[in-house]
Amino acid sequence: MRSRTDGTAKRRAASLRTGCIAVLVSAMSVAGAFPAAAQMRAIRFGRLVDGTGRVLDDAVVVIERDRIVRVGSGDAAVPAGAAVIDLRRYTGLPGLIDVHTHMTYYWDRKPGTSPWRQGGTRTPSQTVELAAENARRTLESGVTTVRDLGASNHTDILMRDRIVAGAIVGPRMVVSAYGLQRIRPQAGNAPADPNAPSPVLRGRVADVSQVAAAVQAQVDAGADVIKMYGSTGSGADVTGNQTFSFEEMRAAADAAHGLGRRIAIHSYGPAGGRDAVRAGAESVEHAIDLDDATLAEMARRGTVYVPTIDHNRYYAEYRADFGYTDEQAIALDAFRQKNLETTRRAFHAGVTVAMGSDAVFHMFGQNTRELRWFVAAGMTPAQALQTATVNAAALLGMEKDIGEVTPGRFADIIAVDGDPLSDIDAVLYRVRWVMKGGAVVVDLAR
Repeated sequence: MRSRTDGTAKRRAASLRTGCIAVLVSAMSVAGAFPAAAQMRAIRFGRLVDGTGRVLDDAVVVIERDRIVRVGSGDAAVPAGAAVIDLRRYTGLPGLIDVHTHMTYYWDRKPGTSPWRQGGTRTPSQTVELAAENARRTLESGVTTVRDLGASNHTDILMRDRIVAGAIVGPRMVVSAYGLQRIRPQAGNAPADPNAPSPVLRGRVADVSQVAAAVQAQVDAGADVIKMYGSTGSGADVTGNQTFSFEEMRAAADAAHGLGRRIAIHSYGPAGGRDAVRAGAESVEHAIDLDDATLAEMARRGTVYVPTIDHNRYYAEYRADFGYTDEQAIALDAFRQKNLETTRRAFHAGVTVAMGSDAVFHMFGQNTRELRWFVAAGMTPAQALQTATVNAAALLGMEKDIGEVTPGRFADIIAVDGDPLSDIDAVLYRVRWVMKGGAVVVDLAR
């Protein structure tokens, strides 16, 4: 299900990969996470689905510190003296990748509050400390890497760095800092606060002349990827009205690429999605009703579609917590059906699809439910798993490090109870063991 990529896109991807990997290399392993006295370990699985399309019975994965060094089969593949982790009751898979999250969105469920209206203020450190629960639940779902697309006060950067330092146990994070948004005109004639940070630093853009500076500000703050909100749409709002023009999207993509970063453009509607593709975004998030010409162009360019179908199921299902009406839930369900149909058409048009949950608040732990929608859209379970492994790794420019259980990759490996190639629910609901960068971070194996 890999899509075709033209020569221009390939050259651009190659140039971006060097910059992205340089930014991310410090975030690849968990500090002090593996035992120094047992550097070589052999993990045994009843079956291994390695991410390349190969399925190996009685598999043995040999790791040293944080990397996979060999993959074989049977007793003879176990090195002498290696510590053995026996998971032969289970099927092994690459650690999964969720390319659209908001990890620092945390709800403490205090009476009288809702996720969007929690009251009071938190420091960035307090936010990250609370959001450690989101990180833990994400790992429990089998997701070992996330692309986090939008956070305030640089809390995503702080969380990423604390995970790298070992202060928080969580997935590897690729972060965007503030997403670029169309600035809201100031109410009335009140003068601007001279002591307030520049809106551009927070990604607020008034016109095309400010786009490059807003991109630069996110990179200077430590962003690994750029996010742009190209339309309305969030929570119960499924309007999808385009907010940035093609010229502004292209300016953002050019600025991001010039700084060695990739760009993800949010658009609920088809017009913003079309312009995001034409502007050179690496991925388009959410869009419904994309026309055939746009889908063909996505396949030609290698633009990745991240549908995020399941997050509207989440908002509708938990509407009481959010205070959404039954009418809003009906609108969310209607958008989800269009999202599903657009995914079906995109898949059959040869567009590369990647799994993104758009998880917020108490959706963490449900990150992989998107895969069931992909199967409903016509993918086999194996093709659905590709969206959360090799496709997602390539979107991040990290295909040499994650997305496969093959020599040289990070030891990001999960074990599930059952056969995910015949029953995708084995991945959704029966993750029993998770290793990230050579560290066992979830162990429910019995």
